[in-house]
Formats: sequence, structure tokens, C-alpha cells
Amino acid sequence: MAYFWYFLFYSFFGYLLEKIFAYVTKSERQVRKCFLILPLCPVYGLAMTALLFAGAERIDNILALMVIGAAVTTSVEYAVHWGYETIFGVQFWDYTPTKMDINGRVCLPFSAAWGVLSAAAVRLVQPELHALAATLGVEWASAAMFLLTFDAIITARVLLVYHDTELLSLRALRRRRTAET
Repeated sequence: MAYFWYFLFYSFFGYLLEKIFAYVTKSERQVRKCFLILPLCPVYGLAMTALLFAGAERIDNILALMVIGAAVTTSVEYAVHWGYETIFGVQFWDYTPTKMDINGRVCLPFSAAWGVLSAAAVRLVQPELHALAATLGVEWASAAMFLLTFDAIITARVLLVYHDTELLSLRALRRRRTAET
């Protein structure tokens, strides 16, 4: 059950990081989540969960942790991007402008950032999250799983019907549906 909480927490932290990045870079694209209702970016949750599952907490050398963190999280990022494209026909990100990318799905600058972020998360955040996850009971996990599943189903429907990530806000979706009627 702890890995479920890690997935949720890191997905939420990823959402916050994406919002900060959009604000700092003055991005035109302000919808920075991958679910319709919940403020989550699952690529962050999946990447960190994979890294933790691979035993990152047992790696003592910080440089090795950054390299392994970059490799694991970049691999997850590539797979998630491929999945979004293949299943839903959408792209949440496109790194082709960096010119150091692989199919626009991953790129060297963000892989380096993943390495630093993952090492910081394993060393600084994970001990606290581990302690917090241990205190959350089954009833909280059941409620969180229900909300996540409900939102995932609705989100999948929106993406399959519209193939538009910008509709992952209730306001934008409402405007689109109003325009259709």
C-alpha cells in the first residue's frame, strides 16, 4: 500500500512542479495535469515509484543515485509518453525543440533534471513520505483509490473522445460541451 501513496504524493508534487515551471516560463499552456479533476501528473508518480521499487533508497553514492534516477525516470517518461500517444492520441509534452530529444518524448536537459530531482526526492522527501504513508490506514487508501479510479475513467473518456489535453479542466470541458450544443 505504501507504493500507492508514493505514486499519489509524487504525482501531486509533479503537478506542483509543473505549475511552478509554467508560471516561471510564462507558458501558454497552463493546464499542467493529466487528470480532469485531481491535481496529479502521474508520470512523476510512476517514475518515482519505479525508482523506489528498484531500490534507490539503498544507493549510497549520490552521483550513482542521480545517474540511476535519470535512467529510470527517463525510461518511465518515454513509456508514459508512448502510452498517451498510442492509447489516447495525445501528447502532454513535446521536447523536439530542444534538439537533444528522442522522438520528442524525452530529452537530455530534462533527463539531467530528473536525475537531480530524483536524488533530492530519495534523500530529502522520501524519508518523510515513508513515515506519512505508514500512518495512513486502509480506509484512506480505499477513498483515494475510488477517487483516482473515478477520475481516471472520466479523464480517459475525455481524451478518447476529444484527443485534447487542454480539456482537462472542468471549465474548458464545459466550454467545449456548451459550444457543441
